[in-house]
Amino acid sequence: MAYIITEKCIECGSCQPFCKNKAISYAETRYVIDETKCEMCGTCLEYCPIDNAIVKDQPVAMAV
Repeated sequence: MAYIITEKCIECGSCQPFCKNKAISYAETRYVIDETKCEMCGTCLEYCPIDNAIVKDQPVAMAV
């Protein structure tokens, strides 16, 4: 599980320099979090000025 950056992101970049694993990058038109590098430490949430711009990725429920 990792954090994801939602469409509420205003692309200010406040979170990126504080990610200790360098999991946040700008990809084409928006910031993204590399789930293989994200350790869910929450530092990005602390520095993000927008509510719900960074959230926990929710697993997709499989229909049985």
